[in-house]
Amino acid sequence: MALPSPEDALAGYHFSLEFDGVAVAQFKEVSGISMEIQTIEHRENKVGGLSVLKRLPGNVKYGDVTLKKGKTDSTAFHDWFQMVKDGNMAGARKNGSIVLFDYAHGEISRYNFTNAWPSKLSLGGLNSGGNDILLEELTLTHEGVDIAK
Repeated sequence: MALPSPEDALAGYHFSLEFDGVAVAQFKEVSGISMEIQTIEHRENKVGGLSVLKRLPGNVKYGDVTLKKGKTDSTAFHDWFQMVKDGNMAGARKNGSIVLFDYAHGEISRYNFTNAWPSKLSLGGLNSGGNDILLEELTLTHEGVDIAK
């Protein structure tokens, strides 16, 4: 089998999710992976009253990660959310990875997030005339993302 070219873009459907090193259930969608360096604006005056604006790097901000999967009889998401409601943060915090694969099913990179815990749990829309699966959505708040290759 021929290996993919390094210039080929990755497909957005070829991923998996791990928590504490263990691959978990199938997911329809993972979104919100982002990193942002906030901006500090520093204004000062030079000789003659000339105003100068300098923009400097500030704190790093990480986006919440949203997971969507087909609703089953599993209560795993609810149980994890309940840990947070009960104040069991030591048990609720988990490290995880979003793993990306190439077309030959080889791991190409991973986004590792630390100390994630569920901050929102929701159920997709119910429609008596619909023809779609019911989705369960979990939003994870975390303390950082590192990209490993």
